[in-house]
Amino acid sequence: MITMKIEEAINQLKGSKRNFVQTYDLIINLKNIDMKKPENNFSKEVQLPHGTGKEISVCVISENIKEGENYDVLRKSDIENIDKKEAKKIARKYDFFLCEAPLMVLVGKNLGRYLGPKGKMPKPIPPNAGPSLINPLVEIAKKSVRIVAKGSPTIHTFVGKENMKDEEIKENIKKVIEEVEKALPKGRSQIKSVLLKLTMSKPVKIDV
Repeated sequence: MITMKIEEAINQLKGSKRNFVQTYDLIINLKNIDMKKPENNFSKEVQLPHGTGKEISVCVISENIKEGENYDVLRKSDIENIDKKEAKKIARKYDFFLCEAPLMVLVGKNLGRYLGPKGKMPKPIPPNAGPSLINPLVEIAKKSVRIVAKGSPTIHTFVGKENMKDEEIKENIKKVIEEVEKALPKGRSQIKSVLLKLTMSKPVKIDV
């Protein structure tokens, strides 16, 4: 597979037109790292410089915060006696969670088994948090993707939509690669290859 510069890869992928707006997917293959060791596994949220181009859903678990225009709220009573089916539904519905610190134990007990494997455990917030704190955190989440390396030396994530500008996609890609490097014990030397594709296209290899 020929290695291309990011700009060249984006231009080539543009030929894969479909009757819907496709997503740019980034695939990062790792090397010289034993993913069977828990200490080498990681999950982190990366705020993309130009957002994802997708609608990202955020849930705030709180007893005090009012529901906002750009996030939903779950109360203690919503998760205290939640059944398996509803817990799974919540885990699928939302991309990111924020939770008042005093409720984190309850969330861990009743939702942890469904959120944990997806890397969706909530980010704790103070119990008295107001809009001035919540709204910026929600906006960050809505521009973020989650990169997960767990059990396998391959990381998959999306970095934007094909109706975004080429330069925006390029900068989003660079940001994800930079954050993966930071998360690896030996940095870039443990990145074997990076591939870029659209939803319905074959992948192309990019030069990092």
